[in-house]
Amino acid sequence: MKKIKQLPFLLYADAKGKVFEDTSLYMSGRSGWDAVVPELEDFIELPEGGQLYVLPGRKAVGFDVETGEYTIREEGFAVAAFVPPAHTTLYLACYESLPEAPTLPLFCYNAVGWLDGKFYVPATRIDPDKRQDPEGFDNDLVAKNVEQWLKEQPDNRLLSHIANNCALTYCCPAARNFFMGRYEAPIPSSPACNANCMGCISFQPAEEPIPSTQDRLTFKPTPEEIAAYTIPHLQNIPDPIVSFGQGCEGEPLLMWETNVEAIKLMRQATDKGIININTNGSLPKAVKAMCEAGLQSIRVSMNSARPEIYERYYMPNNYQFENLKESIKVVRSYGGWASINYFVFPGMTDTVAEYEALRAFIKETDISMIQWRNFNIDPDWYLGKMGIQDCGETMGVKPMMDALKEEFPHLMYGYFNPPKSIQEEYNALRK
Repeated sequence: MKKIKQLPFLLYADAKGKVFEDTSLYMSGRSGWDAVVPELEDFIELPEGGQLYVLPGRKAVGFDVETGEYTIREEGFAVAAFVPPAHTTLYLACYESLPEAPTLPLFCYNAVGWLDGKFYVPATRIDPDKRQDPEGFDNDLVAKNVEQWLKEQPDNRLLSHIANNCALTYCCPAARNFFMGRYEAPIPSSPACNANCMGCISFQPAEEPIPSTQDRLTFKPTPEEIAAYTIPHLQNIPDPIVSFGQGCEGEPLLMWETNVEAIKLMRQATDKGIININTNGSLPKAVKAMCEAGLQSIRVSMNSARPEIYERYYMPNNYQFENLKESIKVVRSYGGWASINYFVFPGMTDTVAEYEALRAFIKETDISMIQWRNFNIDPDWYLGKMGIQDCGETMGVKPMMDALKEEFPHLMYGYFNPPKSIQEEYNALRK
């Protein structure tokens, strides 16, 4: 990809949402609480499927083209970008918040600028997998196959939930892929959770200023309801995956008995594909039971490898950070694949303290993969709720990725749960 030769210019928006460039100011990036100048090599064109957000109650800030001085643009509002899945942000949008600024919804706010007729963002494509690239979706095919599946299984509550809520209402990429007959089939199985994550997308307390982005599962599926659509997916799709643990539910380990029975039904019918769980890793004994039934892969979500930062955000009920590590070790002891769903927040993720904690975590757990996922949260709200005033010394997200890769060359980087063919390829590199 062609590299740019200067910083892009600052973007701002008027009250009607129309976006303009300010050629007197270069754009800035945000790392923690600080405004920074992104490196030129960190920029890519805003990918297909990217969008712009206007940030109400927030003034755009940049650096004067002539003097390099940090400057607040008094007129208009700050602008941020959404970068689509498979891309990881390197710097957040930078702004100055007014006292009346509302808390932002649960999205990631990537820095963005304008240069030579194009939008540019400091981000990197971390995963070549095209499973969620927008041009690959066929809405007509999704709708047609939803109708066919529901006709064949009219009494399957879980299939109805995935069809009507996930695929058609929220346009969930995983659900849409399932109904297009490809990649990874979602398995929501738990209406309850044992964590109280600040940025939970399916449940927010009434007193919080942000809404949930989707409704949580409201019933407990049966093993038969799960197996009825996952077995055909495993049997018929090239390199298939089925995954417990989705954004529209609570913690799937709380339904481990149901999940164990569902896995047994799947494996009685076929040995194809990968059975995965996306989880907080809170119950190692439940993970062990699922592994004995046939679970092959685990992805544990975490905002930090530092227990004090993790627990401040997740606010866990009756489990601790150590449980995550034990769950990963269980899966690895069965020869399974283990990923972390690592929430990237520039200025926090790339601190020296976090880097050292993550290095120790990798060594202890022997994880197979880091999924460098963008953290969908209002930056000011997150840091304020966490009580973080000084994030500490940083090294940059990209340099941190490079340093870890040099130390752990076998470690896979990506954004999605890999299918069996990719897992086998990476496992061969470890031998």
